[in-house]
Amino acid sequence: MNAQASALARLRGDFFGGLTAGIVALPLALAFGVASGAGAAAGLYGAIVLGFVAALLGGTRMQISGPTGPMTVVFASALAVVGGDAALAMAAVLVGGLVQIGLGVLRTGGLVRFIPYPVVSGFMSGIGVIIVLLQSAPLLGVAPASSPLAAVLALPGVLAKVNAEALLLGGLTLLIVFRTPMTVSRIVPAPLVALVAMSALSAAADLQVPVIGDIPAGLPVPALPSFTLETWTTVLLLGITLGVLGSIDSLLTSLVADSITRTRHHSNRELVGQGIGNLLCAFVGGLPGAGATMRTVINIKSGGRGRASGVVHSLFLLALLLGLGPLAERIPLAVLAGILIKVGVDILDYRMLRLVRTAPRADVAVMAAVFALTVLVDLIVAVGAGVILSMALIIHRLARQSSLRVRPLPHAEEGGQTPAGDELPGLDSGVRVIEIEGAFFFGSASQLLDRVDQVIGTRVVVFDCSRVPFMDLSAQFALEEMIEGLQAQSIAARVVVPPEIHAQLLRLGAPQLPAAILHDELDAALAEARRLAAARLQPG
Repeated sequence: MNAQASALARLRGDFFGGLTAGIVALPLALAFGVASGAGAAAGLYGAIVLGFVAALLGGTRMQISGPTGPMTVVFASALAVVGGDAALAMAAVLVGGLVQIGLGVLRTGGLVRFIPYPVVSGFMSGIGVIIVLLQSAPLLGVAPASSPLAAVLALPGVLAKVNAEALLLGGLTLLIVFRTPMTVSRIVPAPLVALVAMSALSAAADLQVPVIGDIPAGLPVPALPSFTLETWTTVLLLGITLGVLGSIDSLLTSLVADSITRTRHHSNRELVGQGIGNLLCAFVGGLPGAGATMRTVINIKSGGRGRASGVVHSLFLLALLLGLGPLAERIPLAVLAGILIKVGVDILDYRMLRLVRTAPRADVAVMAAVFALTVLVDLIVAVGAGVILSMALIIHRLARQSSLRVRPLPHAEEGGQTPAGDELPGLDSGVRVIEIEGAFFFGSASQLLDRVDQVIGTRVVVFDCSRVPFMDLSAQFALEEMIEGLQAQSIAARVVVPPEIHAQLLRLGAPQLPAAILHDELDAALAEARRLAAARLQPG
């Protein structure tokens, strides 16, 4: 009985989550379709086809897919580049779907897991603030701004044009979604309660407020994408752009879903599912899309946890397309705005925000940078900049942890022992030891070249890399360059490296690092260096 009750609870959550996400997706799909230049119906077709296919085949069970802002912008640009030729634009969408499938097959999706948490945190909080800012005007009965910054700048004008009836509906919606007891929300999600109750109130009282409006009806007519030899390079470049952008957009949404639900998605499967969905959109004239962060969060917050939620979202939009549109045309935009504002508040990463004063400053700086870029510039730019900034900080930390020390090697006493004091005067054996410890890579290799003057005038130099965990190609080239410079001044060199790096250097066949000068043991290298130095002191 418990298993059956649990299954029914999951099914109920998926139904309400998908239904709520579908209601929210409806105006967005229509608006994206109009903004793209392909028409409102194209946005709806894309939301239905991509949403259904990605829900069944994708790797994020609770993800809601459909037209998104970044994908709409790129598609609109593609449509403009091809002179408004819909068949050519859909050919680019087809290529984009194939690119996504290829990325999934090549298993590149796992790279998204290398995105640091501060980047994801800044991205999530930025999206939350964007939602709140963009929905502030519709909550007051005024047309929404086109960007978060525009919404802030337009706020004085918005306050001067407040629709009192819309504000009433929006205020009551906020009251319901924020104050509905959890015992009620487990049965019927608060956003759905607010949507039905406030829409009924608006219709019963005949309130004069902005509503969703006309919804396109009828199934799409299948059409084949096409291109010519003269346009294939344009189509290919546009398709690659759509494919890469859609992949990044979807996987970022998957990370957000993981963060909220404490689950793990399957990145490569997600890319294949998104690719097949976008590929099919090209044959029905649908707008390309990706995993939609806002709609996915709404689905999760309304109870959606499984693939059924994405299917319900698509079937709801399909039902509207087939004749149930009049039921949704009178939904007030202020009610949708209230629901979305609650979503925006919930998506803020309070866990990271609570740690702002105590977390490492570098991580806080990355989060703040990603947050600011997400709100003020662009979602994809923000994540790219955050990853690059995180990489730069890691490189800086690794470089600081690396150390390099130059010391003379004193004469050995009888029995081969070295005196305890390295710096005793008069005991210089003509050998210098350069001790390198820590990661030896492009971030720390410059330290080696800066120390060349400290070994001028000696006879043999031993590079002690026995405590180096790894060595990249930049470090190898720096080592070769210094050895070459030493040889030009008749200074011999020996290199001590761990066995793994020894084998790596031999495989590379570096001309300045032959097997004869490579050693696995420091003692053996030092003994040989002493013999070389002593031999060079002999006359003739």
